[in-house]
Amino acid sequence: MRKETLGFAFCGSFCTHKRVLEEYLRLTGEYETVIPILSEISAETDTRFGAAAEFLHTIEEAAGRAAVRTIPAAEPVGPKKLLDVLVVAPCTGNTIGKLANGITDSAVTLAVKAHLRNNRPVVLAVSSNDALSANAENIGKLLVRKNYYFVPFGQDDPVGKPCSLVADMSKIGETVAEALKGKQLQPLLLRE
Repeated sequence: MRKETLGFAFCGSFCTHKRVLEEYLRLTGEYETVIPILSEISAETDTRFGAAAEFLHTIEEAAGRAAVRTIPAAEPVGPKKLLDVLVVAPCTGNTIGKLANGITDSAVTLAVKAHLRNNRPVVLAVSSNDALSANAENIGKLLVRKNYYFVPFGQDDPVGKPCSLVADMSKIGETVAEALKGKQLQPLLLRE
């Protein structure tokens, strides 16, 4: 059982929640302490991919604690040094844009900001239909910033959605392990 405290933040991109949840459940068995964090949208929105209440229940039950779901609840992440590493998965284009431009208007973005003040790693698992268009610049900004690490990603549908990128969610754990050593898991760009 790993002793580091893992923060795991969920954003929208509801179509990837099932894959992310599988990795989250695996990691809750690997880390002694996991603190779940949910964007307000992911905590409250029922979609064709599932009910928000059921999703939240699964996350909280696996961690054995209530999820951080508000800006006030996320604020202590920094001052209290609650986390050793913070995962954001799926990390939507909206969240990427906010992180790249210093916008902290959700539980997830504030948790990231608060965590970074402690000079500790943030692992991003991209899932965005506009990653190679409107958000390409923002991804570039984060790739060169200290303490940001990316789960290896690639185009999920180059013909049907040529601007879309999705991380290989099965590599979240490996990316976290490398990020805790100050290293980016390679290769970063996946090939078909």
